[in-house]
Amino acid sequence: MQRAALFSGGDAQMAAGDLGELLVPYMPTIRVPKSGDRVYKTECAFSYDSPDSEGGLYVCMNTFLGFGREHIERHYRKTGQCVYLHLKRHMIEKVPGASGGALPKRRNAKLFLDLETNSDLNSDDFEYEDEAKLVIFPDHLEISLPNIEELPALVTIACDAFLSAKSPYRKQDPDSWEEELQASKHAKTLVQLDNGVRIPPSGWKCSKCDLRENLWLNLTDGSVLCGKWFFDGSGGNGHAMEHYKETGYPLAVKLGTITPDGADVYSFDEEEPVLDPHIAKHLAHFGIDMLQMQVMENGLRDNDIKPRVSEWEVIQEAGVKLKPMYGPGYTGMKNLGNSCYLNAVMQAIFSIPEFQRAYVGNLPRIFDYSPLDPTQDFNTQMAKLGHGLLSGQYSKPPMKSELIEQVMKEEHKPHHNGISPRMFKAFISKGHPEFSSNRQQDAQEFFLHLINLVERNPVGSENPSDVFRFLVEERTQCCQSRKVRYTERVDYIMQLPVAMEAATNKDELIAYELKRREAEAARRPPPELVRAKIPFSACLQAFSEPSNVEDFWSSALQAKSAGVKTSRFASFPEYLVVQIKKFTFGLDWIPKKLDVSVDMPDFLDISHLRARGLQPGEEELPDIAPPIIIPDDPKGISLDIDDSSVMQLAEMGFPLEACRKAVYYTGNLGAEVAFNWIIAHMEEPDFAEPLVIPPFGEVASSGETVFGAVGLDNQPPEETVAIIISMGFQRNLAIQALKATNNNLERALEWIFSHPEVEEESEPALDVVDMENNANANILAETGSEGPRVKDGSGRYELFGFISHMGTSTMSGHYVCHLKKEGRWVIYNDLRVCASERPPKDLGYIYFYQRIPS
Repeated sequence: MQRAALFSGGDAQMAAGDLGELLVPYMPTIRVPKSGDRVYKTECAFSYDSPDSEGGLYVCMNTFLGFGREHIERHYRKTGQCVYLHLKRHMIEKVPGASGGALPKRRNAKLFLDLETNSDLNSDDFEYEDEAKLVIFPDHLEISLPNIEELPALVTIACDAFLSAKSPYRKQDPDSWEEELQASKHAKTLVQLDNGVRIPPSGWKCSKCDLRENLWLNLTDGSVLCGKWFFDGSGGNGHAMEHYKETGYPLAVKLGTITPDGADVYSFDEEEPVLDPHIAKHLAHFGIDMLQMQVMENGLRDNDIKPRVSEWEVIQEAGVKLKPMYGPGYTGMKNLGNSCYLNAVMQAIFSIPEFQRAYVGNLPRIFDYSPLDPTQDFNTQMAKLGHGLLSGQYSKPPMKSELIEQVMKEEHKPHHNGISPRMFKAFISKGHPEFSSNRQQDAQEFFLHLINLVERNPVGSENPSDVFRFLVEERTQCCQSRKVRYTERVDYIMQLPVAMEAATNKDELIAYELKRREAEAARRPPPELVRAKIPFSACLQAFSEPSNVEDFWSSALQAKSAGVKTSRFASFPEYLVVQIKKFTFGLDWIPKKLDVSVDMPDFLDISHLRARGLQPGEEELPDIAPPIIIPDDPKGISLDIDDSSVMQLAEMGFPLEACRKAVYYTGNLGAEVAFNWIIAHMEEPDFAEPLVIPPFGEVASSGETVFGAVGLDNQPPEETVAIIISMGFQRNLAIQALKATNNNLERALEWIFSHPEVEEESEPALDVVDMENNANANILAETGSEGPRVKDGSGRYELFGFISHMGTSTMSGHYVCHLKKEGRWVIYNDLRVCASERPPKDLGYIYFYQRIPS
């Protein structure tokens, strides 16, 4: 006989058969999860409650969605679903033995939930125990599990399926994002040989073939061997795998990936990348001190601290004892495996009042009107994340008694703080070839991806992304005729070039480079880093200077000519986002990062960059399109591609071959136009395939229409029509503009803006422009009759936040966010939120400025 208890704590005795009768009315609503169904048993759809939370988690037996105690009633009222599986994980202190140590408890109900365990858990003193029961609404009647003999077979099968279901974030296909790496089953019990092996800080090579790249350190015996078939696909002779087959030693760490925050670990036995919660101890066995920065932070004397030179040390403020911050607005975010770019951007976004009001301020309405599956609703997930960061519910300081106990016992009791944005990342990155992966990404590209989603998912009457939007006036001048053309476009980020030639410490840089080369030739440790010091004024000057226009066709001369372009602000945004263009490509197309220091100002005035429009005495270029040139050679078209435009697109993270195709098929009109071609074709299977030029006159595929080709009926090519439609314009307007300009895309866009009366006659565009991954692209968003929404005002700003990057490229490294709150700087380093003592404002990558009221 089992007991059924009311949620309020009342008791009721029931015969075994009564349990089955109790569930009979609800049997049609109980579903058994099938293969491919997502069972959300680890996280609430509206909050970050989980089975670890005080109230546990309720999983609907019909929709498979999970809900915390505060949100379960909402789902019941909306759907009428009555039967839920309640999951609760308890953390229990072990019973001390006679010798003072803890005795492990053995209970019938142990860990049966597929949940992550707290990496801070001291397994010698604490253990987990899971509990499951059925709850029937609205009476909150509880039925403890297991009840295999007393429950109907369908219910038993469903409960078993729920409890054994895998995480809903596990990858569904090879290119989709997977849940964060799992801890290896070998990590806790790994045996390390006491053979005296010590690993030097550099100069490694495979002990069997002398290879010096893709090297792996076996964590059992310290062997350094080359890889081949796993993890990152790098080349090698497979000696690390051979060593495992000979010895059975299961874990290896990739040399070159070890940082204070972790390392890339592979399990040969489990055949996948894994987490090693004890990686610091395992590396220390071979003389590698990966936690040196944390050790310095926790109490070395000032005169023992080495000068902070490394990016990793300076940006994370190593060597300084930082005070943890708790409460509303000071909530950390867990790194899901290279998701720090997302964490840094979202911390900055939700420090802005307009985003707080739009999502957290409207939270009740957003939740009440959310779709039946709130995990797939952008506004719901934004409101959930904003509330998680700002409520303080997941950022509570340890109690004084806990702190005293930790000091007395010299141990760390598990303390659950911060949020894990799994559901948010899974949704926001869905379908994106880069963000859906588990690789590191560019924070600037993710910021624009997020703004794109905000634009496409309006919430209330206020669009919070309006605070970032501004208009750019571009003035193009023919150098020979001196005539000009003025155009406008929408942008969200001000990109500043790094003026390396203006470095103020050139002599030091030259001396450092000589010492570095000498050390490299002699295989000695490199000298202390000297970083180029660039004045911010030089970067601002480089931004405002005219740039040459490649392949400029002058309508005044009816021929190609030299042309220059200058950019100015036609409006100033409420919040100015400034990106320092540190990432670039070398002549060999290898991405690299400029390790520079820029003296970013706390107060910024760019009023002098205000656009002025057509000036007295200036004459406009005629509104004439360039002629269509048909090649004399009928066998093919010459492969004329603007390499500078290709490089600009490649710097955004797109595949090189895709960039070449985009530039070619848009007639070398520049990176801005080519970017829109990429957006229109990035889902095609041959998107990154090499460019193949079809013989002239043959019908090309939809993605390979030669730009500017004119049909016999003068019908605009579908390729250019699609590009204009992708910007948010109606199809009929795109066709009309192209026909009026001999199918010239650039002139067609200008024609649209110069004929607003035609646009007013057309229906408003339904699709908001996709400005994803675009910084200075020809974005023509929200081009209604009134023009784009902008919040123009003063050009004076104050710095309130910045995102910094550590590492050599956007595809690797780590991101950290600094924000100014309540008059002081705070560092957000994933889960770690502390008062900042030395904010490295000169090493930032993306800066956030707020307009100073006039």
